[in-house]
Amino acid sequence: MKVNVLGNTGLHVSAIGLGASSLGSGVFGNVEEGVAIRTVHAALSCGITLIDVSPFYGHTRAETVLGKALKGVSRDSFIMSTKVGRYGDDVFDFSARRVAESIDESLRRLGVEYVDILHAHDIEYGDLNLIVGETIPALKEIVAKGKARYVGVTGYPLAALNTVIQQSSLDCVLSYNHCSLNDTTLLEVLPAWLGLGVGVISAGAFSQGLLISDQLPPWHPAPEEVRRLCREAVRLVRAQGGDPATLAIQYASMQPGIASTLAGVTNPEEIEVAVRAVEEPIDGELLKAVLHILEPIHNRGWQTGRPENN
Repeated sequence: MKVNVLGNTGLHVSAIGLGASSLGSGVFGNVEEGVAIRTVHAALSCGITLIDVSPFYGHTRAETVLGKALKGVSRDSFIMSTKVGRYGDDVFDFSARRVAESIDESLRRLGVEYVDILHAHDIEYGDLNLIVGETIPALKEIVAKGKARYVGVTGYPLAALNTVIQQSSLDCVLSYNHCSLNDTTLLEVLPAWLGLGVGVISAGAFSQGLLISDQLPPWHPAPEEVRRLCREAVRLVRAQGGDPATLAIQYASMQPGIASTLAGVTNPEEIEVAVRAVEEPIDGELLKAVLHILEPIHNRGWQTGRPENN
């Protein structure tokens, strides 16, 4: 597995990371605990070192299952990222008090003494002034206490991420759905962020299922035209004998400057697909055809969080 340096942190992260949201959440279908644990072990065996989780995923179940999977695994063999601030669909608390409580709860569930990266989760749902003035200093206090090594922020609107990056001293940022076949807007802000020494992790290579499935869950925020053309692209890939997940991961992970691309997987077989994808050359003709289908909706996103943060 290829590894990249995450900004100025010095952390060497695998080019593909394990997005552990699916391990505890029913959002992408229920995953049995035994399968989830085998998925984590398969990821480690394949050379994946970066594991990203949050107390929000499955209402703490993902962290709990991950802690069971990592029991007995050498702490030096993985890089752990978790989050604070979001605890339910509409439950957000970015206060310093809750941040301090949250990391202790996460460490207990994960069974580790520290996490490598601690993010403020989905900051667009909070007051960005509070994020800059209270949340991030609280994260740095946690680093000073040895419970985390580096701090960052996550979210969907690039405007919110950019505002906080420009006003704070951050180690890394996790962006999702903006480095994919249908949306590459992350690449527009990437040079400025890298210039500040911020390491960039990208999630959502599948655009939360848009690029791999004909049937999307009802909660998906994409407009109908985006859904329709993504369905058309998925069907084309399958008709050509290709695998939509492989093409999506290949395209996302080939973009320069991204330290790691998180893959949200639900079983060991999907881990193998993701790892093989980054090792095999992309089908240029198929990619060209898919990008042509998606061209009318390229970079068309949607709002999340507070309107002023988009």
